[in-house]
Amino acid sequence: MSRAALLVLADGRFPAGGHAHSGGAEAAVKAGRIASAADLADFCRGRLHTAGLVAAALAAAAALGVEPRELDAAADARTPSPALRGAARRLGRQLLRAARAGWPSAELDALAREFPKGAHQPVVLGTVARAAGLGPDDAAYCAVYESVSAPATATVRLLGLDPFEATGVLARLAPDLDRVVDRAVEAALRVPEEGADALPAASGPLLEIGAEWHAAWPVRLFAS
Repeated sequence: MSRAALLVLADGRFPAGGHAHSGGAEAAVKAGRIASAADLADFCRGRLHTAGLVAAALAAAAALGVEPRELDAAADARTPSPALRGAARRLGRQLLRAARAGWPSAELDALAREFPKGAHQPVVLGTVARAAGLGPDDAAYCAVYESVSAPATATVRLLGLDPFEATGVLARLAPDLDRVVDRAVEAALRVPEEGADALPAASGPLLEIGAEWHAAWPVRLFAS
């Protein structure tokens, strides 16, 4: 395993398109659910234990070599919002494009052929981690960090929130990230024997509703 590869993959400057997405924060700010650092912490914690957990388990399973088609179908089933499914596939396509430049592999080439419109981002993330020599825990950590760093970064822009406060929110969430990764990897390890039903299906209804509302806005700062 290469921890340096993990740093590259998790770097916010890695050209995977995540900077254009708020992780639901833009809709939450508009609805008044995020107006302070304390609100951001609550939002990120909720997102971490729902969408973040699901994404981490999918990524960990992909890193273990579970069939991408099976995992992509599982991701679809766990994402009721068409807007979120579309965003996940766009992010997956962009991530795969960047990753093939960094870690050329037959496995990534095959994924691109199988999903010309993009697989769900966590499925791609796990497959990329595997190509980069990383394990399921590494893939899960990337997924959970993305699930909270995107809203934190977006809120700085949307609210003019102090970036030091936003960073503090992420730092204080570290124990939660560890716990979610442990749960995600434990579930992923069961998939080869039990199938995709072993993966968590934690729900965040307001994230889904907010995504559909956000997608209909004529003007918005973020794509999702």
